[in-house]
Amino acid sequence: MARKKATPDFEQSLADLQTLVERLENGELSLEDSLSAFEQGIGLTRDCQAALSQAEQKVQILLERNGELEEAPFDADQPA
Repeated sequence: MARKKATPDFEQSLADLQTLVERLENGELSLEDSLSAFEQGIGLTRDCQAALSQAEQKVQILLERNGELEEAPFDADQPA
């Protein structure tokens, strides 16, 4: 049986954040609900930033050669 992740994945956190933003922009929430949604949004933003930071660190490790970091520009059009 596969282990369940302790934290939601990046895509789910981002989707949840988008939903919260849409609800806040709609303007139909009470002040209390808006503050709660904002607080949730801050948490989701931090989760997303942490996930992006981890991904960046992994990329840097993969690019490291002979003890030196070789920076390479990202080009989505180039084949892997």
